[in-house]
Amino acid sequence: MDQEILNSYSRINHLNVSRETFLDFENYISMINEKNKEINLISQKTSSKKSIIERHIIDSAQIIDFVDFNCNTTTDLGSGAGMPGIVVAIILKNMKNSMNVHLYEKSYHKSRFLKEVSEKLNLNTKIFQKNIFEIKNLETGTIMSRAFKPMPVVLDLVYENFSKYKNLIFFMGKSGKKIFEKSRNDWDLEYIEKKSLTNEDSFLLNIKKITKKNKKRYKKN
Repeated sequence: MDQEILNSYSRINHLNVSRETFLDFENYISMINEKNKEINLISQKTSSKKSIIERHIIDSAQIIDFVDFNCNTTTDLGSGAGMPGIVVAIILKNMKNSMNVHLYEKSYHKSRFLKEVSEKLNLNTKIFQKNIFEIKNLETGTIMSRAFKPMPVVLDLVYENFSKYKNLIFFMGKSGKKIFEKSRNDWDLEYIEKKSLTNEDSFLLNIKKITKKNKKRYKKN
């Protein structure tokens, strides 16, 4: 592994990442690139090894500070290529934490990929090839939402479909402030904000409680 790649990983050194975990990340990256030749897992613009580490692995890994470790499960909404769900599962394995990571992905091919990664890396995950909008009375600890659906849609999903959860984490991009402020017109939110490690214009939101101000429903598409 070259020095530039090591420097990228050093940004998550506070997690005390082991050599074995670095190897898990290396294998995961290789599997992404191989499968990306067949299906569209990630954009070609971010498919170089360096980009995957900085734009996806490190970006996803920083969520670990907000994951509630007192719960049995954490849930990734619309997992896609597995970021952040697979990344969190790799870190939990490194921490010898037995929490199960639930990955919801309705695409058959992407779900198959998530299963292949989980089996190869021996991760404690459960993959659901289902449309999460059609499932009610869900229970979990931390809910993770990264590049899934617009914030109002996700808030409505959690409010309507989850009967029990600890917190909801959003990855917010450059236009995140505007989206967040607009969402607060319809929702009362108890939250903590954290600046992103990967982009000075981005941030994470750790929402502990959501309360709906009106009865409006949001389209999922």
